[in-house]
Amino acid sequence: MKKVLVAGATGYLGRYVIKELKKQGFWVRALARNSKMVVDPGGDIDEVFEGDVTNPETLSGILNGIDYVISSIGITRQKDGFTYMDVDYRGNKNLLDIAIKTNVSKFIFVSVINAHLLSELKIIQAKERFVDELKASKLDYAVIRPAGFFSDMLEFLDMAEKGKVYLFGDGENEINPIHGRDLAEICVDAIYEKETDITVGGPVVYTYKEIAELAFKIAEKKVSISSIPEWMIRIILPFMRRLTSPKRYGPIEFMMKVTTMDVIGELYGKERLENHFQKNYARH
Repeated sequence: MKKVLVAGATGYLGRYVIKELKKQGFWVRALARNSKMVVDPGGDIDEVFEGDVTNPETLSGILNGIDYVISSIGITRQKDGFTYMDVDYRGNKNLLDIAIKTNVSKFIFVSVINAHLLSELKIIQAKERFVDELKASKLDYAVIRPAGFFSDMLEFLDMAEKGKVYLFGDGENEINPIHGRDLAEICVDAIYEKETDITVGGPVVYTYKEIAELAFKIAEKKVSISSIPEWMIRIILPFMRRLTSPKRYGPIEFMMKVTTMDVIGELYGKERLENHFQKNYARH
């Protein structure tokens, strides 16, 4: 039985990757900074390894016996004093260094779509610096580039429930976000695929305005959308960079950039955003 380490096991995507691995017959080791944060009601995890990717001393033995690594480690909101470079780059690099020494067969990393258009952003610089290390490592590898997660789209539902959705730009740019369950299939299938750079999205392409309208429909609220024009964004961003820390402006800057461009990956999967909104709204 082939063995896989899942790094980022406690995140949105990680739990679906674990389930898909077990479904396909793999033995699963889950990496977590705190083992108490690991939720595994289905008994899909064979072993939990407690370690911190930013501290190599805690990773001794993490890849012993492991054939493949799937990493979705990264931070969208900086916390605990860590930066994007600390986690997205160095954390993954620490795992890669061990993978090289232990002859892991393949390293699969989840990065970001349209990275070549977002190279000025610190989060992208960190992720793509690691991608460069991965390519240079001589290990077999795959980089997965999703067109946004369904979980990210819940921000629209939260705003709709409060009565108003704010959009950057005119809302006419397009995206096909993907559910974690569908993306997990892509990540696990990449173990066998020869393709090294995989750009993927969900089965439906929406404008951001359509996502906002869908959120209002599910929340049973009157549609109320306010847009921040792109010319204003171009004025705001330089001031944010000068007057606030990356911890504060990083996530906002990323959203401003991404939602004012088309973010479309190869159409894949079965899960629909409307169903995801309905399920999450019903839990409130």
